[in-house]
Amino acid sequence: MAQVELRHLRYLLAVAEHGNFTRAAEDLHISQPTLSQQIKQLEKTVGVQLLDRTGRTVRPTDAGAVYTDHARRALRDLAAAERAVHDVQDLSRGHLRLGVTPTFTAYLVGPLTAELHARHPGIGLTLVETTQDRIEAALLADDLDLGIAFAGPRQPGITATALFTETLTLVTGAHHPAAGRVGPLPVRDLADEQLALLSGDFATRGHIDEYFTRYRTAPRITVEANSIKALTEIVQRTDLATVLPDAITDDQPLLAPVPLDPPLPTRTVTLLRRTDAYESAATGAFSHLAHDLVHARGYTPPQ
Repeated sequence: MAQVELRHLRYLLAVAEHGNFTRAAEDLHISQPTLSQQIKQLEKTVGVQLLDRTGRTVRPTDAGAVYTDHARRALRDLAAAERAVHDVQDLSRGHLRLGVTPTFTAYLVGPLTAELHARHPGIGLTLVETTQDRIEAALLADDLDLGIAFAGPRQPGITATALFTETLTLVTGAHHPAAGRVGPLPVRDLADEQLALLSGDFATRGHIDEYFTRYRTAPRITVEANSIKALTEIVQRTDLATVLPDAITDDQPLLAPVPLDPPLPTRTVTLLRRTDAYESAATGAFSHLAHDLVHARGYTPPQ
């Protein structure tokens, strides 16, 4: 009796993803007739039609949808098993796939990477900056090992471990008049400020707007940007201020944090992983390293 082989599963998933035999064949670097023959062989082996070829787009049948779901999980689990076999417990080599939401690139990724390289120079790192939803989806698909994002509603199958509390603050250039003040700046004084803020596609901007609404403050928003680096460059060279995590001013002598009264909101930063994922030595080492680093840098413990 014929046996299902791994290539059959990969071929089926490629056709299901592309909805087209020709494009799937190109992606797989095989001929279209060969791909069609292999899929027919798979359908003969399992004894059921897996793909509906009657429409303009090739789609899984009801049975095919169930089969592709199991095939996808089987390939994911096999890849995890291969990584587990090659895992090196002494950390002389290994690889970590990390996803972060954008604000952490500005102040956390650099120190974490430096510490990882200092402690475990044999471990490679693949870093992805993206949204929290995509990080969670990638963790569930076994495309990432860990994620750094904020506490809040999560997809089923994701486990979050609190790292520290992030505090938003007014950030100015070191030359700004508010940079040398003693004590917090009253929120009503923001009405006299011109601000450069993150654009609305950042979750952080939503927290800022809610704060302004709550305290009936309407500062003049002169610049909107989808880049934290752009904002820090702007406030260093102008009299504009911005609102960002206060930790961004660490190691940045040209930036100054200016607390507000009432204070801006805080958020709990978490380390995300798939609940049932195999934890490699590299993943475990990074988790310990992250907790050590946020403690050493004096970040507020999670509340």
